[in-house]
Amino acid sequence: MTDTQIDWRYSDDKLKLREECLKILLTKFGRQMEGTIPKYHSQSIYNCAHDWVSQGHKISNGVVAYYKTYYDPNKRPNQISEEST
Repeated sequence: MTDTQIDWRYSDDKLKLREECLKILLTKFGRQMEGTIPKYHSQSIYNCAHDWVSQGHKISNGVVAYYKTYYDPNKRPNQISEEST
């Protein structure tokens, strides 16, 4: 057996949900630009979709709010601020 056959994260249902989440997030956040720079990093979008599925969610409802809460760089404080240096 291969890892994908025994790893629950890669079942057909989970892959379909991950695809659905990616489609939603990329449509919502993937095309926004600040000048010539993407406003949202594609890596954060992929990480969010992966985490959403890995945490056991069964449907994609709520993934946009989850992204805004935990992955939106405009709403999250910087890890290192001037005050901490």
